[in-house]
Amino acid sequence: MEGLDLKQMSTMVDLIADEKGLPRDTVLNVIEQAIAAAWRKDNGDRDMNVRAILNTKTGEADVFVAREVIEEGLAYNPSTEIPENEAKKIKKDAVVGDVVEEKHVVKSFGRVAAQTAKQVVIQRLREAENDAVLNEYEDKVGSIVTGTVSRVESKLVRIDLGRATGIMPRSEQIDGEHYSVGSRIKVYIKNIERGERGAQLILSRGSAEFVECLFRQEVPELDNGTVEIRGIAREAGRRTKIAVMSTVPGIDPVGTFVGGRGIRVQAVMNEIGDREKIDVINWSDNASEYIREALSPAEINKVEINDKKARVIVSPEQQSIAIGKQGQNVRLASKLTGYDIDIELSKPTTKKKKQNVEDSLLSALEESEDEE
Repeated sequence: MEGLDLKQMSTMVDLIADEKGLPRDTVLNVIEQAIAAAWRKDNGDRDMNVRAILNTKTGEADVFVAREVIEEGLAYNPSTEIPENEAKKIKKDAVVGDVVEEKHVVKSFGRVAAQTAKQVVIQRLREAENDAVLNEYEDKVGSIVTGTVSRVESKLVRIDLGRATGIMPRSEQIDGEHYSVGSRIKVYIKNIERGERGAQLILSRGSAEFVECLFRQEVPELDNGTVEIRGIAREAGRRTKIAVMSTVPGIDPVGTFVGGRGIRVQAVMNEIGDREKIDVINWSDNASEYIREALSPAEINKVEINDKKARVIVSPEQQSIAIGKQGQNVRLASKLTGYDIDIELSKPTTKKKKQNVEDSLLSALEESEDEE
């Protein structure tokens, strides 16, 4: 076989599996894909549904081309379809709608096809090896690891974690944060995405989960259940609101998270940047109280709740504080509590108006008495 020795490849299945640390079946499947690609290159086209079976004992291979059976007389694509009368020559009981496979014995490949097969083997083995490595990180999804920035691109940052490389998309980055090649940073392993091009490790610094994990590193009381995080709303690089509660009477949850002289919350801010402010508030099962807390540092006069909407009344001097810069405070409070919050100004008091009316009446009476 020109440029592609199947017997040699058959004997190398176990060697490759051991060297790459991959299952034998995975390596065999890769080689069979390469054989199918090489046959398609020499004998067919890319639309063909081709599979190959390699006998590792004999070093021989068979290729099977699958085609759908269609009615006779119809226009068809010979790469993917076959008329019923021709299909019956391959499979006697074939009917319209069936899929029949035509067997071809592999004898030789041209030089170009052999090169195609080698490229497929290299690419597929690399993908399989990458998938195997990423599988080791499945147990680490939801945790923080330290990596080295290996490449900065316009839409993402590539980070070397040692055995694997992950990507941090722009949507998962902290707004305004600068990443330089070679710098070591902490990242949150958000997910492992699997697609046609293999598995990809998705990393994050801009998610709310990243802040939660940072607090878990600083607040040991979270592990023993003394305090809990009930909700986090974040706009990375700008502001984060975190609602906490205590399960033990007498324990101040906010103080626990802030730490003596603010050391705990400052440790988190040192990691995410001082530009991002963190509001630690008390969670409450009373919706009105929870909304008041969520809108801090604003002072709230009144909260009226109707279904999942909240009408919040504030004084004129507290309005800008409640809304926040570019609506950030009310937006995060709404996200944290799950309520659609509408900020309204309190109405002017009627006491002064009443007093003015009384004064007018008195003046009128006095004028009447003077006239008499």
